[in-house]
Amino acid sequence: MRRILIALALCAVGFTAAGIEPASAEITYPWCAQYGGKRDGGGRNCGFWTFQQCMATVSGTGGFCEANAMYRGPQPGMVPPPPQPRGRGYGVGGMY
Repeated sequence: MRRILIALALCAVGFTAAGIEPASAEITYPWCAQYGGKRDGGGRNCGFWTFQQCMATVSGTGGFCEANAMYRGPQPGMVPPPPQPRGRGYGVGGMY
C-alpha cells in the first residue's frame, strides 16, 4: 500500500513538473453547418470561415448554417480565411 502511494505521488509530481496539459479542441471557426438527418440525426461541422462556404456545403442536404457561438476570433494554428473573389462572383450573373 505504501509503495502504491509513493508511486502515485511521484507520478503526480512528474506530471506537474512536466507541464502536461489535457488535449483540447481550441480551433473554432465563425460558421457551423447543421446537416439535416431525419432518421440518423444529422451532423454538425463548425469549420467554415464564411457563410457562403457553409451554404455551399449544406446545399441540397436539407441543412442550414448558423453562427458559431463558441467562436472567439482567430487562434494560433487556424487556416487563414479564403481570399475574397474579385469581380463577378457566383450568383451575380453570367456563366457558372
